[in-house]
Amino acid sequence: MAQCCAVCGKSPVAGRKVSHANNVSLRQFKPNLRPVRAATPGGSRRMKVCTRCIRSGKVTKVVR
Repeated sequence: MAQCCAVCGKSPVAGRKVSHANNVSLRQFKPNLRPVRAATPGGSRRMKVCTRCIRSGKVTKVVR
């Protein structure tokens, strides 16, 4: 899954865009993902993580 957070599993959610004239069209709310080199039990690896997980400290970044 390309647009999915590796930590919390947050993925795109479908919704509707409603204009001022009440015209309705479909849209997607995508998570704000960032590629991060994170520490895992088996070493470090690159993963896509949402900014909410980075800010809350669920991911420990690895500094080279």
